[in-house]
Amino acid sequence: MTDEMVCFSLYSAARATTQAYRALLTPWGLTYPQYLVLVILWMEGEQTIGSLGDAMQLDSGTLSPLVRRLEQAGYVARARRSDDERVVTVGLTEAGTALRSEVAPVHTKIAELAGMQDDDQRHRLITELHELTARLQRTAVIPAPSVREPRAD
Repeated sequence: MTDEMVCFSLYSAARATTQAYRALLTPWGLTYPQYLVLVILWMEGEQTIGSLGDAMQLDSGTLSPLVRRLEQAGYVARARRSDDERVVTVGLTEAGTALRSEVAPVHTKIAELAGMQDDDQRHRLITELHELTARLQRTAVIPAPSVREPRAD
């Protein structure tokens, strides 16, 4: 019965993806979320904690310890903006920039393990997942119907 439910299929796929990344990232001591932070920084450059949180859909309470561990590993540096000390920026260090070439093959290996044969297939899946995410996020702002307690007549 659960194999016919979209939620279980998405959950299983997400867990399998995380587990595959975990195995491939072990040589660098990176977790999957840490890898995602690095990918954002490699692709988009320096970010604020807020913009990283938006990109990863994580609150600062979850993201800050993750970034702190990347800083302790020497891959990123955090700094407070001089014009607004409430804003913390995160940028790559030389070691973080150099790590990109070592870790770059990981996402290609994941696509290969997932059976993504070509760019068209990969782009179709990404588009479908983006659309699904957007639809579900729009729905999440609609209040759930109230649940009524059974009447004890």
